[in-house]
Amino acid sequence: MKYNEQLGCFSSMSLDEDARWLDWVTNQFESIAGDDQEIDLEEFKTALKVKESFFAERFFALFDSDGSSSISLDELLKALDLLIHGSETDKLKFLFQVYDVDGSGSIDPDELRTVLKSCLRESAISLPEEKLDDLTLALFESADKDNSGSITFEELKAELENFPEVMENLTISAANWLKPPQEEQQKQGAPRYLTRAYWLNNSRKLLFLVLYTFLSVLLFITAMMQHRPGGGWFMVAKGCGQCLNFNCTFIMVLMLRRFLTWLRATWVVRVLPLDQNILLHQIVGYAILCYTLVHTTAHIFNFVQLSQSGDYRLWEYLLTTRPGIGWVKGTASLTGVVLQLVICLMVLCSSTFVRRSGHFEVFYWSHLSYMWIWSLLMVHCANFWKWFVFPGLLFLLEKIVGLAVSRMGGLYVVEVNLLPSKVTHLVIKRPQFFHFKPGDYVYINIPTIAKYEWHPFTISSAPEQSESLWLHIRSMGQWTNRLYEYFRQPESRDLNPKRLEASLRTRRQRRKVSAKFGENHRFCNIKCYIDGPYGTPTRQIFTSEHAVLIGAGIGITPFASILQSIMYRMRKQNCPSCNYSWCENIKDSEMKLRKVDFIWINRDQKSFEWFVSLLTKLEMDQADEEPEGRFLEMHMYMTSALSKNDMKAIGLQMALDLLAKKEKKDSITGLRTRTQPGRPEWGKVFQKMSEENKGKVHVFYCGSTALAKVIKAQCEVFSFNFYKENF
Repeated sequence: MKYNEQLGCFSSMSLDEDARWLDWVTNQFESIAGDDQEIDLEEFKTALKVKESFFAERFFALFDSDGSSSISLDELLKALDLLIHGSETDKLKFLFQVYDVDGSGSIDPDELRTVLKSCLRESAISLPEEKLDDLTLALFESADKDNSGSITFEELKAELENFPEVMENLTISAANWLKPPQEEQQKQGAPRYLTRAYWLNNSRKLLFLVLYTFLSVLLFITAMMQHRPGGGWFMVAKGCGQCLNFNCTFIMVLMLRRFLTWLRATWVVRVLPLDQNILLHQIVGYAILCYTLVHTTAHIFNFVQLSQSGDYRLWEYLLTTRPGIGWVKGTASLTGVVLQLVICLMVLCSSTFVRRSGHFEVFYWSHLSYMWIWSLLMVHCANFWKWFVFPGLLFLLEKIVGLAVSRMGGLYVVEVNLLPSKVTHLVIKRPQFFHFKPGDYVYINIPTIAKYEWHPFTISSAPEQSESLWLHIRSMGQWTNRLYEYFRQPESRDLNPKRLEASLRTRRQRRKVSAKFGENHRFCNIKCYIDGPYGTPTRQIFTSEHAVLIGAGIGITPFASILQSIMYRMRKQNCPSCNYSWCENIKDSEMKLRKVDFIWINRDQKSFEWFVSLLTKLEMDQADEEPEGRFLEMHMYMTSALSKNDMKAIGLQMALDLLAKKEKKDSITGLRTRTQPGRPEWGKVFQKMSEENKGKVHVFYCGSTALAKVIKAQCEVFSFNFYKENF
């Protein structure tokens, strides 16, 4: 239960609940106050965890009713009783006193400006002084009904009544750290994994896993039965070995990106879970680790039995070729030990901790050991080549095609923009043969940055942009940081000063960077290679009726491409005099969209600058009034900004609303769409979309895994289809 909701129910608490809350507050007070049983201003600031001391000082002054420069338990309980059990008028009076800095009984323009300036700092919003003046004037003129030059309590109350969401949940974050513990609530209904919505949304994946499990069990039992004379441990080892033969080739099939991209254009996409090939690849990888551990353990126990009655000792069975085990000069044990070590190392380096901690290169280079694993398996197992031959040919063919495509034509990075939060925007000269779909991704190699490293990034430009290809790359690891620093300091010292030849070559390449356009924008001519494009779940967007695109942070990149392509397709492209079409490859029959909702969630204000020009253009492309409502609706959220029902932000959010209506644009982003503070309430957001009845809702998400789980759970509640961008 949210704290706002708790405040609403405190007024009707039972005596037992009230006593429990009182004990909780008392304990919290004692832990903060210390031995003197008084809370001073510094302790109060620490407890509130506010960014701007203005609010801490104002709250402290109002809590400190006797003016002793400290708050006692009685004063605290009295103030909290007012805020929690008090009437709406009592809470509004407290808010008025916060804004009435000099205690004169009215709020003048200077006081309001001071409060709004503190609100901006608390919400991590940076606006010029002129904009702060505009916000102050907008709110003051709206609230000062009698034009007296000051705002009275009655005028502030009347102004707040124009914002019902504030009046409903008026509270104060100062009491948040003193809230009672939440009761453990019993979950109603069936567990999530047993609901009908979950099975419908995951039917292809679940069916695939059932078939995969059935095949694995079948292979295991068949191999065990064939080797019954060898004893129990030998049977287990052979059963796991047969499963390893299958899994070590199947895991390769799941990563044939070019082949899977081709399958997305066929009916197979409706049967197989192609959108979840990465998840299935991970599942098979963990299955290989488990089979390997059991396979090795079973052989060790078998060797123990053989050493007790045979001519060789245990260490000879495990670490030598003397027993002659294996079809290539008795090397099965030795190759098995090496395989066990390499597979464990690969799984360890593939963990989320390694990949997400800025060490992607560790994952990248360790994963290349698959070539050694396949080679060792050829020597280790006599039958592995039979499983490997066909998938191996497909893998080889895909690699050859990929190498040929990546080396065709001269690709160059021709323009670079360094954006806030260390995002590098690359503009690449697009070759004529390069065709892709909105939301596709590519692997890019820039020899100047790292000669042998290829990294995947979503294409952020639309397919209809024939001259250039855009990539937006956020600095989150070694390679991406080197890329950003290379263009940020083009004249810095060489990457490898120890070798003169490398140094001279690097200098020549860096001299290609020319014609600076400001600190963060320049033209250049840097050689690069691209492998792709490869398809993602977003290819299904145009066959959806109601698409919801959710991007978190830099997760907007696939949707930047999609939104541009959507507007190209919706725009009137035919010349009235000659019927010439500028979009020759667009098939209207592919376009089934009736409504698109785009939700972009950013932590800070600077991040909106990445695509604000694009979003502004998309807004301008749409008519202000459309017969059936706007085809494309945008929803912007800034998580660092305090919500409208937080007392420290009420005035600011009211001023931002008033100024947005007056200027017809948002003060934070400059868009027509008003930026909402805090995080989306997904239940309310999806409920509204469900009630619009624009057709089956498909939710496409790109961003953090933690948020993906939250959104997916809500999609299952509303029976929405959910797709997560991953590669």
